[in-house]
Amino acid sequence: MSDDFLHRFQLERAGVRGALARLDAAWQTIRDNTGCDGALAELLGQTLAASALLSSSIKFEGSLSIHLRDSGPLRLLFAECTHDGHVRGIARHDGLPPTGRLPLVPGARLAITIENTTTETRYQGLVPVEKEGLAAAFEDYFVRSEQLPTRIVLAATPMRCAGMLLQEVARSGGLSGDIDEDGWNRVGHLLDTLTDGELLELPPEQLLLRLFHEEDVRLQPAQPLAFACTCSRERVDGMLRALGREEADSVLAEQGSIEVVCEFCNRRYVLDDADVDALFADEPPAGEVTVH
Repeated sequence: MSDDFLHRFQLERAGVRGALARLDAAWQTIRDNTGCDGALAELLGQTLAASALLSSSIKFEGSLSIHLRDSGPLRLLFAECTHDGHVRGIARHDGLPPTGRLPLVPGARLAITIENTTTETRYQGLVPVEKEGLAAAFEDYFVRSEQLPTRIVLAATPMRCAGMLLQEVARSGGLSGDIDEDGWNRVGHLLDTLTDGELLELPPEQLLLRLFHEEDVRLQPAQPLAFACTCSRERVDGMLRALGREEADSVLAEQGSIEVVCEFCNRRYVLDDADVDALFADEPPAGEVTVH
């Protein structure tokens, strides 16, 4: 089995649903593309794992992105997971230490955006980051925006990142005897025993049985995860059209060509005079006036 996957699961006895995500090859590709290491790589890996976990809890076609802005040396963390398991991410910083944990400073904000391509709708939830650690920030997000008790554990190394999410299933009706009133607290205590090494290394079946062997675990088939970028020549053309012919000609005059580098995959797009002429073929050159 690939080490890039998302598993949904249910703890039937406790009335809890969950997800387990792990990124291996995809994470290494993203880390190489961004060139980050140390504390920054740990945060980006955790954010990528979280984007996959959060996408597991909704039914949609589109993308779920996590956007973290910080007023300190960490300027930006961005991670995205689509409904079909395509992930990507970037990180920006100003003078981060090469090693050690990086605390988030007051004023950091966490935005989670869901873009549904089927309904052409966009939803964004925004919460301040008030506790140390990304997992606590995501848990606060669910409490504030969804009123849904949630536990999240995240881990990342240079070779792999992973996460686990647990959510209490909302109950309506049913017999009181069918409800395990202590289920949520019990699985929370069990989750506290999980180590980073187990989360990153153990096969899903073994990991869940070690933690929740008395909770009637029902593991769903794995959804593959993989790095993918949405950049394209068409998107670059659209960006240049938005800037306008005059700006494009100015860059051409100064540099001889226009070069656009994707932040996510490092793919380079180079346009010369002929490319720009074709792009703006339906517009007059800068300085020329069309008389009707």
